[in-house]
Amino acid sequence: MILDPQIQGNPNAVSAQQRQGVLEAMKRDSAGAIKRRYPNAVIATDSATPGAVQVRPVLVTPSVLAPWNKLTAQLEFRMPVGNNVILKQDFGVLTLWQKQSEAANYMYDVLAQRLP
Repeated sequence: MILDPQIQGNPNAVSAQQRQGVLEAMKRDSAGAIKRRYPNAVIATDSATPGAVQVRPVLVTPSVLAPWNKLTAQLEFRMPVGNNVILKQDFGVLTLWQKQSEAANYMYDVLAQRLP
């Protein structure tokens, strides 16, 4: 199950309208990345689904979106047995800017490739 994504760090790094679009992309694209990594995975929509792993996409923004700064993308996993695992990686602002509308897709694909 993909939980509601979060943006941490500087909340004013993007406008409210941009933030909404980023949050939607994070939820959609993190689910897509997991499905591409594990084609037989089922993305549950009910938190009561037995054995479901809960995943929260997180983006940590720098204080300023300068080309030389980095953003941190995270996937926070809550396992059914109670363990938590966080997978994260830094991405350059300039690199993500070059990806434009595919930035979230790119970030979460890179993270998903690191999963076992």
